[in-house]
Amino acid sequence: MSTHKAAGKTKQHVSPAGKRLGAKVSHGQTVTIGSILIRQRGTRYHTGQGTGLGRDHTIFAMTNGVVTFGRRLGKKFISVV
Repeated sequence: MSTHKAAGKTKQHVSPAGKRLGAKVSHGQTVTIGSILIRQRGTRYHTGQGTGLGRDHTIFAMTNGVVTFGRRLGKKFISVV
């Protein structure tokens, strides 16, 4: 007689690694040129002044300065001033 129940499909499933998405800096933080501000899928946040948009929708700093988060017309923006 078995001492352990037979494992089904749930035991065979391997969870994929996380993609480390999300905000990498916070409001008021000082950044340098090329710093990654947000990694995202799609444009949850939009680029503002002093920021650029990467091919995979990553927002990065194009100037040195201080990060600001804001909203305009219902959309979320991130800027470096």
